[in-house]
Amino acid sequence: MSHSKFEKPFVALQIAVLTVSDTRSLETDTSGQYLIDALTGAGHQLAERQIIKDDIYQIRATVSAWIASSQVQAILITGGTGFSGRDSTPEAVSVLFDKHVEGFGELFRHFSMIEIGTSTLQSRALAGMTNNTVIFCMPGSTNACKTAWINIISPQLDSQQGPCNFVANLKKAEACGSRN
Repeated sequence: MSHSKFEKPFVALQIAVLTVSDTRSLETDTSGQYLIDALTGAGHQLAERQIIKDDIYQIRATVSAWIASSQVQAILITGGTGFSGRDSTPEAVSVLFDKHVEGFGELFRHFSMIEIGTSTLQSRALAGMTNNTVIFCMPGSTNACKTAWINIISPQLDSQQGPCNFVANLKKAEACGSRN
């Protein structure tokens, strides 16, 4: 069943983007750039962007700082969710969750199955809530970020999406402004 948008104002969120990669730079980070273009195109604001090495403690430190910030309502993390030796995003981030958003990984793999078949089993995409901040962790490929953003994240970060979305659960979301 499809739910249309309710008559609610759009709330622009402050969203941080983290790329976890040992090889990407600002010039080659197509996944992080896609997420920035998508979130700003949807009317949200980029709070901060970082690219860091796939190191459990660097990831955890960066995400922890954003969780503690009153200026960040959502965090998008791309990379480090696979099974290679250095992939450590789930281990770095999941211990920070107050609550796991179990359905995100399940839905991501569902949509991804349509695109890449059983290779989706190699994705450890996950999400959670911490200190009224929602965190989405997705694979590092640009196509995976598109799949996650279009099918799951964008609707759930849209205050007009019904019957429910994450915006009401996020810290100081109303302080970021709204548009009609």
